[in-house]
Amino acid sequence: MTASSERSSEVLGLEQAHELVARALMAAGTSVLNAESVAAALVAAEADGQRGHGLSRVAAYAGQARSGKVDGKAEPQVEWVSDCAIRIDAGAGFAFPALDKARAGLEAMARESCIAVAGVHHSHHFGQAGYHVERLAEKGLVALMVGNSPQAMAPWGGSRGVFGTNPIAFAAPRRGAPPLVIDLSLSKVARGKVMAAAKNGETIPEGWALDPEGQPTTDPEAALAGTMIPMGDAKGAALAMMVEILSASLIGANHAFEASSFFTAEGAPPGVGQFLLAIDPAPLSGGTFADRLEVLIAAVEGQEGVRLPGSRRLSSRAAAVQDGISVPAALLAEIRALAG
Repeated sequence: MTASSERSSEVLGLEQAHELVARALMAAGTSVLNAESVAAALVAAEADGQRGHGLSRVAAYAGQARSGKVDGKAEPQVEWVSDCAIRIDAGAGFAFPALDKARAGLEAMARESCIAVAGVHHSHHFGQAGYHVERLAEKGLVALMVGNSPQAMAPWGGSRGVFGTNPIAFAAPRRGAPPLVIDLSLSKVARGKVMAAAKNGETIPEGWALDPEGQPTTDPEAALAGTMIPMGDAKGAALAMMVEILSASLIGANHAFEASSFFTAEGAPPGVGQFLLAIDPAPLSGGTFADRLEVLIAAVEGQEGVRLPGSRRLSSRAAAVQDGISVPAALLAEIRALAG
C-alpha cells in the first residue's frame, strides 16, 4: 500500500516504522545509537495507542536536532553518587539514551541494595512514561518514575504556569502475565488534545483549561496561552508540585517555568529532569509479593465492568504486532521526506 491523495493512511509494520524513524533522526544529525533508542520508544508508544508520544514527535525531534536545541550525538554521562544512586547528565540530548543507562544501572543496584534511585538532568521529553517503568518490571522490579515538562499548569488558584503536566508512572511485575503499568498525566486532559482542537478550528469542553486571566475557556487558542486544569483540582496541583520537586529541585534540573518548549526548534535546550525508583520486591515482601499482588488484582478484576489499568495499551500493542500501525498519510509523507 502507498500513501496518496486517495488514501488517508498507510499501514506499516513495527520494524518498518522503527527503521523509518531512525533514518529521519540520523538525517537530522543524530548518532546511530541515539536514533535507535529514540525510534524504539516512539514506535512503542505508537503501538500502545499513545500517539501523542509516538510518530507525531518525529518532525519536532528532527528539527531540534538540526537546530542544535537537542544534541543528537550526546553521550549521557553517569555519576555514581552511592551504591544505590546514580545521577545522569543527558548532555542536552534526547532523554531516551540517558534513560536506557538509568534503567541498566537501577537493575544492577536494586539487586544489590533492594532499592535504587536514578536522576536524569539536562534532559528532554521522555515520551510515554510507562515505557520506562515497564522495562524495569520486565526484569522483576517494582518501578516508579516522575518527570517534569515545560510549564502548562498554574498552582491551584493561580493564573500563571509554574508546573508541567508532570506525568507519574508505576509498574509491577506479575507472575505469568505482562507487568501491571499505571501511567498518567496530572492535567485533566493531555495538552496535545487542546493543540489538536486549535489546529482543527474546534472548541474544547469547559473544564479542560483556563485563559491567561485564569478564567474557564472553551477557546483552544486562549487555553494554549493560559494554563491546563490539573486532574483533581487542588490535589492534582499539589501532586504536580511533588513531581517538580523530585524531578527538578532534587536533581538540579530546570523547573517547568525555566524550560523551553518540546515542540519548537528555537531556544535553549529544555533541560528538564526525570526521577526513577526501582525496588526488588522479594526482600521487602519476604518472598510473598507475587502472590499478594495477584490477590489484589483478582479483587479488582472480580468486579463487573472494571478494567485493569493498562489493559487497553496491551490490546493495542497486540494488534500492532499482528497487523502493524496505521499512520496518517500526511504524517508519513513528512517523516519520509525527513528520512530522505
